[in-house]
Amino acid sequence: MNQEVTDFINAIKEPWQRELTSNLREVVYQAIPEVQERIQYKKPHFLKNGKYAAVISTSKDAVSFTIFNAADLDLPEDVFDGPAERKTLKLRQGQAYDHELLKGLVNKASSAF
Repeated sequence: MNQEVTDFINAIKEPWQRELTSNLREVVYQAIPEVQERIQYKKPHFLKNGKYAAVISTSKDAVSFTIFNAADLDLPEDVFDGPAERKTLKLRQGQAYDHELLKGLVNKASSAF
């Protein structure tokens, strides 16, 4: 794990956002064990073979998780936003998400890399 990403997560002010970001990072590691990660554009980016697989960003009241190469994914309705090639799940405090579903989606989306 990249220390810069760990430091970024540890510096998130809201405890629920810090915990959620850490959990989403773990989703990526479970989906792509060989993932590379770095801070780019002031947010954690996750790459496989040099190609973007996912990104996590925080805002005032949410944590967003974007999956790249998402055009061929079978996504649940009304859960993800964005253009076909990248889909974003926006989570607010207390909102649940399906860990296994996300892991499978990230794995499938990055399998072409």
